[in-house]
Amino acid sequence: MNISTHYKLIHFLPWSRHHVYKMLLISTLPTLLFYFTGWKWLAIPWVPVALLGTATAFISGFKNTQTYNRTWEARQIYGAIINCSRSFGIMIKDFVRTKEKEKEAALHQELMYRHFAWLTALRFQLRETKSWENVKTKSYNREYLNYYKVPEWEKTLAEELIPFLSEDERQYILATKNRATQLLATQSSQLRELNEQGLITDYNYVALESQLKELYDQQGKCERIKNFPYPRQFSSINLYFTQALCYIIPFGFLGEFSKLMEKSGDWVIWFTIPFSVLIGWVFLVLEQVGESTENPFEGSANDIPITQISRNIEIDLREMLGEKDLPPAIQPINNIIL
Repeated sequence: MNISTHYKLIHFLPWSRHHVYKMLLISTLPTLLFYFTGWKWLAIPWVPVALLGTATAFISGFKNTQTYNRTWEARQIYGAIINCSRSFGIMIKDFVRTKEKEKEAALHQELMYRHFAWLTALRFQLRETKSWENVKTKSYNREYLNYYKVPEWEKTLAEELIPFLSEDERQYILATKNRATQLLATQSSQLRELNEQGLITDYNYVALESQLKELYDQQGKCERIKNFPYPRQFSSINLYFTQALCYIIPFGFLGEFSKLMEKSGDWVIWFTIPFSVLIGWVFLVLEQVGESTENPFEGSANDIPITQISRNIEIDLREMLGEKDLPPAIQPINNIIL
């Protein structure tokens, strides 16, 4: 997530410069042919360009709206995880009680640390690369990775779980397929044991289990976004329309500027190049921005900051435990925070 007021041009233009190069080539070639060979038939009326441009603008607007909705839904899900985690923390503190204060504190720590492990496992699962994601496959996105770091790609889950789980439990969790799911299942098993031992009343046990159910619900919503891409048919048609428009724009501008040649001179036809580059760049960047927004967990600069959110939850719950040696908050790198 970019936390500045906007992307700076020194970052945004290099990220999209390949579109400028492409439009320069597409617009320069027909202009040269028109000017030096006299191929007047290259100039076409503006009406077909306008019709295609209208359709492209409509489908681009639709895609960007839907991809933004995916990102906003992902942020709402993690907002719910924040609230549920805090509620789970205070319930653990107040519902799990023994006469031995040291044992009580140890139980509180074990349950909350397992919750940190769940947050960690979930974010690692969400940062796994899918075949339809593009942060690693597109050259301009790979270049932009130089401006920030994806924490889940810097370390392994096995390393990150060490502070939160016993060695036996850590090895068991790492051997499972869906680690986050099994961590909540383990959490539920321990709550049942504590209820059977009389350390949690039946009513409080039900309340704690309902919190685990809510966490499962939010995890499932994250997995739905992660594992179901923006529909490929809509993504494809937007790409095809945009590409077609960019190829036809220079011919439309040739038709418009050729009308001015008698009054202003032949030189006016060269305006075809800068105007084609500008308009083509606008539509191509709209497509690129939509593409970079559709997968809010893939590790791009526009991701939901799930690492930062998880760390903030950890800090909150550690303070509930009375700990003083707290982990530092995640800091942005070049105004990008994940």
